[in-house]
Amino acid sequence: MNIVVCIKQVPDTNEVKLDPVTNTLIREGVPSIINPDDKSGLEVALRLKDENPDTHVTVLSMGPGQAEVALREALAMGADEGILVSDRAFGGADTWATSCTITAALEHLDYDLIICGRQAIDGDTAQVGPQIAEHIGIPQVSYVEELELDKDMKGITVKRQFEDRYHIINVKFPCLITAIAELAEPRYMTIGKVFEAYQKEIKVWGLEDIKDKLDMANIGLKGSPTKVKKSFPKQGKGKGVLLTDLTADEAAQAIVAKLQEKYII
Repeated sequence: MNIVVCIKQVPDTNEVKLDPVTNTLIREGVPSIINPDDKSGLEVALRLKDENPDTHVTVLSMGPGQAEVALREALAMGADEGILVSDRAFGGADTWATSCTITAALEHLDYDLIICGRQAIDGDTAQVGPQIAEHIGIPQVSYVEELELDKDMKGITVKRQFEDRYHIINVKFPCLITAIAELAEPRYMTIGKVFEAYQKEIKVWGLEDIKDKLDMANIGLKGSPTKVKKSFPKQGKGKGVLLTDLTADEAAQAIVAKLQEKYII
């Protein structure tokens, strides 16, 4: 069985900086980590590999050269192969252009199961995974919180988180799922695996390597239909108002008045 896990290196901080011209993230000088949902997806792939030793786990990431660090961490956790899709032509991509580029890379790989994180903490769109499945034309299940390989190894049965309930869905290979953090607690790297990870080659695929599967109108900033009008860092919450020395009735009236003032009721 061949599993491809798509991961993203994201800023390990809430204090992000934005380019005022392009409205894109400035990543230089910001500590980075593997996106948490992606790491959960990687862990479940490694568990499937533990149960079925002939499973091959490839980790794929699109990003700048520094994303190689995230791929080596994935190798140290137990992945077999790391591929970095990186080219200046891919810079500034929105979810559409990103999914088109990653799909072109996936078209050069063998896979039974593609695993993506539900969403990235630097964008929170939850769009790339489903878009990839649509581009390829394979079944997809999002928000997966439990997964079990079918006995015939021709598909998986998953538990999908859905508002106040859940779905149990069986899906045949090839397919794509998006993982939530509850799917699996990521394992720690071992010293031996870390050394091995830095002895392995990280394949770097640029535009020339995948352009035979690409529509050049759908890459990078120019191929991104999303137009950001304004970006700004997350704002802190203002200090609340503490009401003291009120009776229960007075407190209730004050709360109702405030809710009416905010047009909540």
